[in-house]
Amino acid sequence: MDENFFCDRLRFLRNERKISAREMSLELGQNETYINKIETGQRSVSMEGFFKICSYLKISPAVFFDESIKNTDMDTKKLLKTFRKLNPNQAEHIYEIMKDLTK
Repeated sequence: MDENFFCDRLRFLRNERKISAREMSLELGQNETYINKIETGQRSVSMEGFFKICSYLKISPAVFFDESIKNTDMDTKKLLKTFRKLNPNQAEHIYEIMKDLTK
C-alpha cells in the first residue's frame, strides 16, 4: 500500500457514487473543504472520522482498504497525482467538468 492509497481510495469511492467532495463534507457535518483536504493529503482523518466516512459510503473499513478494488492504471495514477496539486476550487471545477463529460 503506497502513501497515497488512502487519499486515492477515498476519491475513487466518492466519485464512484457520484458525490462531490463538498456535498460529502457537508453531509458529514464538516467544513465544505473537509473531504477535499483529506483527498489532497492536506489533512489527516481521525479514526472516528474514518468510521463516519465508511458509514456514509455504506462500506466496512475492510472494504475501504481492499487493494484489489483500487484502480492501478498508470495513466490514472498520473492524473490523480496532478489532480492532488490543485487547490480545492480548481479540483471542484475539474470534477464538475468530468461529471458533465460522463453523462
